[in-house]
Amino acid sequence: MFPDLQGKVALVTGGSGGIGRETVRVLAAQGMRVAVNGRDPAAIEATVNEAPEGRAIGAAADTTDQAAVESMREQVERRLGPVDVLAVFAGGGTGRPQPIDQTSAEDWHATVDANLTSTFLVIRTFLPSMRERGQGSIITMSSLAARTPTPASVAYTAAKAGVIALTRQLAYELGPAGVRVNNVAPSTIMTERLERRMPPEFAERMLAEHPLGRLGRPLDVANVTAFLASDASSWLTGLTIDVAGGKWMP
Repeated sequence: MFPDLQGKVALVTGGSGGIGRETVRVLAAQGMRVAVNGRDPAAIEATVNEAPEGRAIGAAADTTDQAAVESMREQVERRLGPVDVLAVFAGGGTGRPQPIDQTSAEDWHATVDANLTSTFLVIRTFLPSMRERGQGSIITMSSLAARTPTPASVAYTAAKAGVIALTRQLAYELGPAGVRVNNVAPSTIMTERLERRMPPEFAERMLAEHPLGRLGRPLDVANVTAFLASDASSWLTGLTIDVAGGKWMP
């Protein structure tokens, strides 16, 4: 689909499961060499083994820890070279419904760190080599919860809205350096984990809210990510693309 991605290097944080795992598959299928970040070594190894031989490596790290992220950068650049495409998809859960007066300070900080702070740390750490080479594509992960009120927790909603604002600001700052920054904001994505946990009656109700008549799949987000990574989107930056089946139409 995107021959210009052949041979380039990508890092996918949160790449060992769900949307991130499918993104690794899609980018590797484009001929990219992909570093798979996550916290679970077994899940990372399983994802690496699904990629064509030699196109993926593991890169375990807690992306809320600056020292761990820096160590990951050194490892990835030593084994694969400078990163051309940064898919910053690590995050914390979906944000269970919780009124603000029942949200503890600990819950707030944990959710914001997992979704917003981690995005900031990863981008800040990998950005210098992109600046130096005058090129790069960064794709961040938000959520429909950041675009319109949903049952998600206030901490999750605020963190994901922060990711959109961060994306726009960085796109403005980094455009002159040749680095593009865009965002994907999925609606309900039927990952394997969600499929196991979602009651059929709830799935039917959610399906009815999407004009395209189905819930999202990880591949839907992964394909948009590949487009944003490629030269096909070379004049696009600062955008949030709602991978939402028509549920949100700004």
